[in-house]
Amino acid sequence: MNKIKLILGTLFLVSLSSCDDFLDVSSDSKFDDSYVFGTKEEINRALNTVYAYILSGNTYGGKFYTTYALNNDVEFTTNSSYIQNTSGNEYKQFDATQNGGDLNSTWSDAYRCIEYANNFIIGAENTELYAQRDTTILQQVGEAKCLRAMNYHDMVVLFGDIPFSLKRSYDMGDNLVMPLADRDSILSVLIDDLRTVAPDMRFARDLSEGVERASKEFCWSLIARMAMTRAGYSLRPDKGNPMAKGTMERASDYRDYYDIARQYCDSVISSGTHNLTKAFNKVFIDECNYVVTNNDDPIFEIPFLKEGSGSVGYSWGPKGNVQDDVTTGINIWGKSDGGVRLNAFYRYSFDRNDLRLGYSVGMWYYDHDGTPVVLNDYNTHCNKWSKFWTEAGNAQGKESAGNTGINFPYMRYADVLLMYAEAVNELEGGVTGPNGAKAIEAFKQVRNRAFAFEDRSEKVDAYIAANTSKDDFFKILMNERKWEFGGENMRWKDLVRWNKYSEVVRDVFYEYYGMASYVGGDNTYNDEDQFSSIPLQLFWQVVPNPNNVDMYPNKTLNILDFYNLWGIATNPGTPWQMAEMCQWYDDGASAPKAQCRYSLRGYIQADEFGNITPDLFGVPVENLPVVRYILPFPASVIQRSAGAYQNYYGYN
Repeated sequence: MNKIKLILGTLFLVSLSSCDDFLDVSSDSKFDDSYVFGTKEEINRALNTVYAYILSGNTYGGKFYTTYALNNDVEFTTNSSYIQNTSGNEYKQFDATQNGGDLNSTWSDAYRCIEYANNFIIGAENTELYAQRDTTILQQVGEAKCLRAMNYHDMVVLFGDIPFSLKRSYDMGDNLVMPLADRDSILSVLIDDLRTVAPDMRFARDLSEGVERASKEFCWSLIARMAMTRAGYSLRPDKGNPMAKGTMERASDYRDYYDIARQYCDSVISSGTHNLTKAFNKVFIDECNYVVTNNDDPIFEIPFLKEGSGSVGYSWGPKGNVQDDVTTGINIWGKSDGGVRLNAFYRYSFDRNDLRLGYSVGMWYYDHDGTPVVLNDYNTHCNKWSKFWTEAGNAQGKESAGNTGINFPYMRYADVLLMYAEAVNELEGGVTGPNGAKAIEAFKQVRNRAFAFEDRSEKVDAYIAANTSKDDFFKILMNERKWEFGGENMRWKDLVRWNKYSEVVRDVFYEYYGMASYVGGDNTYNDEDQFSSIPLQLFWQVVPNPNNVDMYPNKTLNILDFYNLWGIATNPGTPWQMAEMCQWYDDGASAPKAQCRYSLRGYIQADEFGNITPDLFGVPVENLPVVRYILPFPASVIQRSAGAYQNYYGYN
């Protein structure tokens, strides 16, 4: 870990309490430039404050990746209520309200970070050092602009058209309400802004904090990510009818932004500053052990402070129970929430030889004493990160809970490679054109890492060679992103920009509802026996810890061994134990259980009598209703705007 974290930890505790509730959008951060930016030390301290704001649990420290992990075919959280929660916070089920308790805190902290970034950028650009083109100041301005763009981009994805300004509230005079802007304009301005500063930024290898700071290659990567969002579809409001849910559209100039994404991904790739040398699981195990590598998969890691910030490894990984608020015996890792869950069917989408499967999908949790317990639920754990993967010498202790300090890789090189391949495929109508070979090589790097050397001829080379047309390559690219980024809250965002979200959410509902019905003896929604290969009985036994991180990252606690995860198996007998899987049918009600009926309630649901609303089984994709994934502006924000803002998409 770098010493920046000590600075950030102190600033985080101070600065989060120093700003007013914001959507004026002002704050108490109205510094006098000559005081704040008198020396390089003061400039660096001010920049660290901007970094401190991305650690907020209301944004990148938690909610951006947990609370707003909307349901899809990768991430999935169940709901068993047939009525809307009065708290209004059912974001994952597409059934939130403007009174949702998390909305205002997320909104406020994102805009606080933006305000501090605006303060820093304008103050720094007014210094003599900036006028002299001091290389350190130019790098720092670039960093602040990247952090500002991050926040704006992710708020656009969540909220659509949002308040936007590159000015300080300090400079807005009497106009205390930030003007609302169209999402396309916001992204275009931010892309142009970063294209201007990128040439003056340094590579991660040349920064003392490495990938824990925004670098040149992160700036390039962020330009590409925003360009892909700008090129994609999004839910647009019906301004004439605020109660309408809107329409999925993309701008007419979308190809221009695919081209920008291609160019800047190519810049990252051509720089040679990152690679995929580490094994897939090693990337995340290293993060759990506070190892920062500046030339591998992570391009920018959000730099959390151990015991000070971050929920990575607490919300992710196996749940860890406690007894009287502590773990016991050999379990020295403390409480783990394990709340980031994966779709139960996700594991069956992988190739059986795909190494990512075993490292991404977790099927057991730990009791307080470290005893492994089979997870027999509607979903599985995401095992990329966990407190349990931390070496014993780095463990936080039996009384610990969150604030793990484990970094989160906001941008990975694997993402850049797949964005490049996608952009080329879109622009050139497949991967047989001028840049096709390079696109295939980019795709191949990601997939190679997922398979053992002896499998690559069939699973990588032949697999790609059979799918070089535009449509076929796009299909395998969609799947590759699905398998590569599980648990990173990227899937629903990809599905949105591809205009595939309605189709996938519809299919997820019928998978859960259909499996439950199948268990209950009703094959109405069993399309071509899609459930017959999924075992309904799971056999497992406790085995000693293998003490081999290539098999399992924790070197102390025992693990579970499973017998034939892929199909119907005869009971192997003692010492194997049996768990009934997918027992999702309520015999008393003669219907699938509530979790299968209401987990996607804001889009599709079923009552206990078998009435599905709306019944979308067999409906052509082009006729499916839109998914209302866009979140409402918080009620308090609308109130403070004095009529300048209003909610659309059917929100009251």
